Amino acid sequence: MIAEPQAISDVILLTPPRFNDARGFFSETWNAQRFAAAGIPGPFVQDNHATSSERGVIRGLHMQIAPSPQGKLVRVVRGAVWDVAVDIRHGSPTYGKHVGAVLSAENWQQLWVPPGFLHGYCTLEPNTEVIYKVTAPWDRAAERGVVWDDPQLAVPWPIPAKEAILSDKDRALPRLADCDWLVG
Repeated sequence: MIAEPQAISDVILLTPPRFNDARGFFSETWNAQRFAAAGIPGPFVQDNHATSSERGVIRGLHMQIAPSPQGKLVRVVRGAVWDVAVDIRHGSPTYGKHVGAVLSAENWQQLWVPPGFLHGYCTLEPNTEVIYKVTAPWDRAAERGVVWDDPQLAVPWPIPAKEAILSDKDRALPRLADCDWLVG
């Protein structure tokens, strides 16, 4: 497995090996011991699977706060996304900064998004499937988000704003400056 630390501390891009033959391939996509050695702490308590039928679907920017902060290990099993993590850890020297990576069924990479980060992605191909492990179960009371196109964050989404496909819930998220839950 290849583990590549990203420009923001604690975000890691991982490439598990794939063993191909005439039948297809085999890959160990999660191994607690190997991933812990690479800096992915776990434990994971839930797997989520999302499909998006169109190119340009944006999901995010989401996170969970205490008492249920979530880390996410994200991978794509069909299609491709541009996956982004935004640091909103209090006191972090990279607060408000982001890193992004293309995750695809072809490149087989995974992105570790630690607790304290907003997370989102934009589909680059139709019929994309994303699977991600999380370190805490979904908790409606801890769920938070920031609108995807917040100018303070300046995330360079790979599609024009007029082509973005969002849920009503994601479209109505506040800007970072208006988040009263960012205290402490």
